[in-house]
Amino acid sequence: MNADDRTLGRLEEHLGRLLVTGISISAVLLLAGLVLFLRQPASAVAGTLLMVGLFVLMGTPMLRVLVSFAEYVRMRDWFFVTTTVLVLAVLGTSVFLALKGR
Repeated sequence: MNADDRTLGRLEEHLGRLLVTGISISAVLLLAGLVLFLRQPASAVAGTLLMVGLFVLMGTPMLRVLVSFAEYVRMRDWFFVTTTVLVLAVLGTSVFLALKGR
């Protein structure tokens, strides 16, 4: 196993932990929000927990792309740097248009 294989293996481990952590935090927030909502439907706290849980759920893949970008820059893998920049541009445009349409 050479250095590139170890670096990619480490990147995959970091990304895996990032995704599991993001999904777990999102699940806890959504579950807490749902429980509060079922107990008190007009609760502002329940709505906030549900909204934050959804934002964490949607933001986790975006954070994954950012971490990948930083790691590819560090590895000087310019093909994947360019690819992640394009993916970030698409994600950023999508978020901008979604928020603009609100």
